[in-house]
Amino acid sequence: MTDVARTRAELRDALDRDAVAGDGPVVLVPTMGALHDGHRVLLRAARAAGRTVVASIFVNPLQFGPDEDLDRYPRTLDADLAVCRDEKVDLVFAPSAAQMYPGGSPSVTVHPGPAGQVLEGEFRPGFFTGVLTVVLKLFSLVRPDIAVFGEKDAQQLALVRRMSADLDLGVAIQPVPTVRDPDGLAISSRNRYLSDSERRAALALPHALWAAADVASSGGSPAAVTTAARAELDSAHLAVDYVALADPDSFQPVITGPAVLAVAARAGATRLIDNIRLELTGAADH
Repeated sequence: MTDVARTRAELRDALDRDAVAGDGPVVLVPTMGALHDGHRVLLRAARAAGRTVVASIFVNPLQFGPDEDLDRYPRTLDADLAVCRDEKVDLVFAPSAAQMYPGGSPSVTVHPGPAGQVLEGEFRPGFFTGVLTVVLKLFSLVRPDIAVFGEKDAQQLALVRRMSADLDLGVAIQPVPTVRDPDGLAISSRNRYLSDSERRAALALPHALWAAADVASSGGSPAAVTTAARAELDSAHLAVDYVALADPDSFQPVITGPAVLAVAARAGATRLIDNIRLELTGAADH
């Protein structure tokens, strides 16, 4: 049975009940709802990792900019609860904004540091402050032993891991590989915004990653790796925000060794991100 808590008091009561008491870790899966097959994989990973699985469903206003899609972001709570029941989630925490931020927008927030100022942080100012602030609040409210995050949001994953370590939160961060549709597109709640033609164009994102991986595995230079990715995106006439090689932990530029190739582009009005892990062995261009 899946319990649903909509207030802080209901959450604490549910976590204290005999139904969720016992030995073994509590595992949190933070989400903004509109659950899809990618979320199902996260929930299954959480079930395999712990005794009690808690899923949060909260569209966090702090991580949306003034020109972003907060108002139209899909809210499908009934369907989300059905997914959680299917995946044997023990407890869903679905608070209102007033429950999460009882005093309104908080005056004390989490600064993401240098890794949060680049790539997504540059193109979405304040985004990672909003993400880390709500994650920290969820950690404080749920008190999980483990939290599960998808690798599709690689920069977010790195920042949450760093926050947990730097602030001694005692929460182990468990990554889960990106889940893709059969055509290769990374599953995202925003994919539902895409028209048929925009979806076909969006396939340039995974194609860009695969092209870059081929160049990297052949010993191509960092510039050749990013050029190969950019060519795929340009051929689909996507509006590209960035194509960048970054250190997997710091998200600063990298020219050798382990790297994340991160891309962000728009298909129509829909902004999509994706990434792939690479090993850079080619000489840097001078």
